[in-house]
Amino acid sequence: MNIPASLRRLAIQRANDRCEYCKIAQAGQVATFHIDHIVPVVANGETTAENLALACVSCSLKKGARQEIEDAETGIKVLFFNPRQQSWQDNFRWDGVQIIGLTPVGRATIAALDLNREMMLSIRTEEELLGRHPPD
Repeated sequence: MNIPASLRRLAIQRANDRCEYCKIAQAGQVATFHIDHIVPVVANGETTAENLALACVSCSLKKGARQEIEDAETGIKVLFFNPRQQSWQDNFRWDGVQIIGLTPVGRATIAALDLNREMMLSIRTEEELLGRHPPD
């Protein structure tokens, strides 16, 4: 999918060069972050500013074309966290370098993207040492 340069720049700038799901910074990462279609193209998601989010490679690949995920606590099916329509702070909070889900959407997104796996905790610990965690 070819995303116009102007939309790429907007997505990067709007996200402050951080993954909009796990919040790690592009700085210090080897792989270039992806521009994610929040509603996947295969589900008729459009290439518009309102449907694009900056995502690290891991979050982008784990999300893939999925839209619906299950909150293990309640058993209800929800859509992935949508950074254009929902507030990160309303759905998640920091506990040191771990992300805690505050809502079914938050909990299901954490589980589906494995946001607290060992590698992510290590990256956030390093970011903390560099003064980049927690993000503003």
